[in-house]
Amino acid sequence: MGQGRSEVARQHARLWADETARLDVARRMYAFRFGRVLPHRDIAVLRGIEGGRMKKTYQILADEHGIPWKGRRYDRQNPNGADIPNQAINHAATFVEAAADVAVAALGALPPLGFIHEDSSNAFTLDIADLYRAEITLPMAFTVAKKAIDNPELPLERTLRREAALQFRKQKLIAKMIDRIKELLHADDRDSDT
Repeated sequence: MGQGRSEVARQHARLWADETARLDVARRMYAFRFGRVLPHRDIAVLRGIEGGRMKKTYQILADEHGIPWKGRRYDRQNPNGADIPNQAINHAATFVEAAADVAVAALGALPPLGFIHEDSSNAFTLDIADLYRAEITLPMAFTVAKKAIDNPELPLERTLRREAALQFRKQKLIAKMIDRIKELLHADDRDSDT
């Protein structure tokens, strides 16, 4: 697998090109997040349900960490203009996306061919990173945001980078991502009916 082999890329392209298969992969991605397959077959409805879940997750984590939460805000032109929790989320998301980039590249999957995300040169990478948003990205972001709020001298990005390295090693994140990609793309179970 990975460099020099095209099996994963071809399988990825086949699944992405078939509208029914593409929706099935997207539904499985949502099932990983929700712990069950949702009955909906409209990607816009699934995105809306996930958006609602994320809003609740932000608030729950903010409450758990004792952080005032005013909602998710991000200005691409001025990322440092956001409050500490939003800056922390931005940095943590970037680090998890980098891990997903490594996993996608290691398998030779196709970054532009996302099943949930579209119109991005790394749509599939974003799909994979989002599978770990509630489990890794947000808890890490809120934990470090609380430390930065309590200690304004703490360098937010550097502290998050160190925490990300620690968590990625501890949780074997890239290996988990690789296994999940194989599962999603049926890359290592060719004799299976799924």
